[in-house]
Order: sequence, then structure tokens, then C-alpha cells
Amino acid sequence: MNKNKQKDVRRARRRIGIRKRIAGTPTRPRLAIYRSLNHMYAQVIDDMAGTTLVSASSRDKDAKIDGTSGNSKSAESVGALLAERAKAAGVTHVVFDRGGFKFHGRIKAFADAARKGGLDF
Repeated sequence: MNKNKQKDVRRARRRIGIRKRIAGTPTRPRLAIYRSLNHMYAQVIDDMAGTTLVSASSRDKDAKIDGTSGNSKSAESVGALLAERAKAAGVTHVVFDRGGFKFHGRIKAFADAARKGGLDF
């Protein structure tokens, strides 16, 4: 098995373990993120109803990104944008689902910006 496929398998295993313990409720929806090579995507999800309440990504027009969109600065802007949209939708408390990604780099920058924007997790 090549190295990249092994990485994907390990991340999928971590993701399943995380999702066993975390579920979004109407009072505390799940903040799920996905980090691709070039972009960041985030959603606030109510798992009980099966609906996405708020979403933001580095591909949005409202995201203030200078230069490349696959770095920590863009992750911060996506976190701030999501926090702003979530507060407008009346969501302040969330459960953080890092999607099997390690909590460092872009994931940490996103989480810090979302906390600074007013989300509690």
C-alpha cells in the first residue's frame, strides 16, 4: 500500500472514532471541517434533523483571502466567517468535529479564529 493511501486509511479510522462520540443536537450542533490540499470547508450541522445550519469555505466570495487559499491565514478567515454566520443564525455553542485531522496548523488556526469570533467549543 502506498504512503498516501495509508494516510487516508488512518484518517478515516480516526474520523470514525471521533464520530462515535460526537453528535450534533439542536442545542449544540456539530462543527465539521474538511481540509483539502487547496481549500478549507466548514459546516455547522444538526445531526438530529439532518440539516446544515451554516457553512463557509475558502471558496466563498465573502472569505477575505490574500494569495493562496491553502494556508493558515485563509483558515483563519474561514473560521471568522463561519463564526459570524453562526452568530447570525443564533448558534453560539457547538461541538467541534475535526474530521480525523490532527489539531495543528490550519485546523488550529480555524478553531482559534472561530473561538475568537464568538463560538463556544
